[in-house]
Amino acid sequence: MIHSMTGFGSSACAIGGLALEVEARSVNHRHLDLRIRLPRVLADQETRLKKRVQAALSRGKVDITVSLVMGSAESTLEIDEAIAAHYVEASRNLRERHGLSGELDVSSLLSLPGVTRLIETEIDPATILEPLEGAIDEAVAALVAMRAAEGATLAAEFEDRLRHVAELTERFGARSGEVVEVAKQRLRRRAEQIKREVGILDEARLHQEVVIAADRLDITEELVRLRSHVDQFRETLASAGSDASVGRRLDFLLQELGREANTVGSKASDAPLAQDVVELKTELERIREQVQNVE
Repeated sequence: MIHSMTGFGSSACAIGGLALEVEARSVNHRHLDLRIRLPRVLADQETRLKKRVQAALSRGKVDITVSLVMGSAESTLEIDEAIAAHYVEASRNLRERHGLSGELDVSSLLSLPGVTRLIETEIDPATILEPLEGAIDEAVAALVAMRAAEGATLAAEFEDRLRHVAELTERFGARSGEVVEVAKQRLRRRAEQIKREVGILDEARLHQEVVIAADRLDITEELVRLRSHVDQFRETLASAGSDASVGRRLDFLLQELGREANTVGSKASDAPLAQDVVELKTELERIREQVQNVE
């Protein structure tokens, strides 16, 4: 099953008075572009955690955010009474000197800069590393599951569009014989006209022109390659395992399909055939837009 590169996953766990929250998001990217945002206390674990995530993902722009929420038991409020006393004394002096009214209440005093300070208890990274790894694994697993579900939707869409591509290819084959025959008849009519005008018909030259025209308009090889690329595209979709990154191969096959479509278009001297070529290119472009999101 193919995987999309778009997904989201989250997890959370509690460790004593601490809460760990992990969010994993991904969008499409040519390679694996992984970023992990960690609390300061865990900053030195970034390389280790990246390797853990890289084992589960191969492509995509992936952002993982780890939040560490401390409970009230893990922090204490410190009051700087010396600074508070300075505020009270300054308030009293201003009131007496300038004849002001009003008192500095406790809530206002505590909100003044420097009076209070929240002191967080030191955290030992070793105590939260194992639970964090488990939370990251859970978030990444949810991300992968969403990417797999998106991939199943993409695979169904690809199959519908490939069916249309195959139908257009068969229409090319059915029409190409008529196009060649029309070109031959046109050359013969032109040769007959020249004969009536000048009384000479060069059978050898006519045969040569017919052969050249038939060769120039023949799309047999292109049709063979179109069918082959469609089959390979389907085989790649069917053989993609949960750990397989097939997006690049699908993109390559799509380029080859586009190349053959262009060649058929350059040989199309027939209006219905040319219209079908435009329809084929439109369908391939729609597939290309979706292939960009396949892992």
